[in-house]
Amino acid sequence: MPISEWFHRKEKYTRVTPPLEKREIPEGTCIKCDACGGVIFQGQLERNYRVCPKCDFHFQLSSWDRISLLTNENSFLELDSHLISEDPLNFVAAKSYPENLSQAREKTGLGEAVITGEGQLDDHKIALAVMDFGFIGGSMGSVVGEKITRLVEKTTREKTPLIIVCSSGGARMQEGMLSLMQMAKTSAALAKLHEVGVPYISVLTHPTTGGVTASFATLADVILAEKNALIGFAGPRVIEQTIKQKLPKGFQTSEFLLEHGMVDMVVHRKDLKATISKLLDFFVG
Repeated sequence: MPISEWFHRKEKYTRVTPPLEKREIPEGTCIKCDACGGVIFQGQLERNYRVCPKCDFHFQLSSWDRISLLTNENSFLELDSHLISEDPLNFVAAKSYPENLSQAREKTGLGEAVITGEGQLDDHKIALAVMDFGFIGGSMGSVVGEKITRLVEKTTREKTPLIIVCSSGGARMQEGMLSLMQMAKTSAALAKLHEVGVPYISVLTHPTTGGVTASFATLADVILAEKNALIGFAGPRVIEQTIKQKLPKGFQTSEFLLEHGMVDMVVHRKDLKATISKLLDFFVG
């Protein structure tokens, strides 16, 4: 099968691009915090950047909510939205891969597990990629790798600062080796970006694991992480079984990794845009 047939737009698929304005949530709707068990009004949670006001637990954000949080209003222009995954391996499991993709698109309104584009963050023009865990666990298939690589190559040409917000379970098993190849492809593109001196800031959110952690997520000039995010390659149980040792408390949390030098800063979600803006002031003036 030619590479060009690995991903393209199907005419029967209609992509949904939600507006970036604030959603109205009924005040009476409640949600239980996954961390402390407290009951929170949904409207209160939304106004608090989807962070629990009682224990500071950071709920997951959709990619469009994340874009709204990080970019100036109406400044974001999406790129490569026409790229969607096909089924190059004819993968068969409990569900077919096309069925997985169809359900993910219906659930999230997205074409793929990452949105890429350009926007304005305060006074800075930025290139921005945001992964969405709601789309098959934010897994990295051929299209995710292709979209990120295209964005990196564009920033290399245009010298635009790059921000990638990561949230992923790792490589997409339904694409096998083709998925694993995206680790090398994105890493090679970032090496060229580094050669021309364009700043790259990575934001690790809960969870960031597997092949994404082992490639573009941890190759940035500055690595930020949200509070108490799970960050790692293999799961704790697999590591314990391999090394035959009990892991320390808090292993693979962003705070543990900050203490041990894997990330540069742990940032509260409400401070994320301001923190990135200050870093860009430092890098590009």
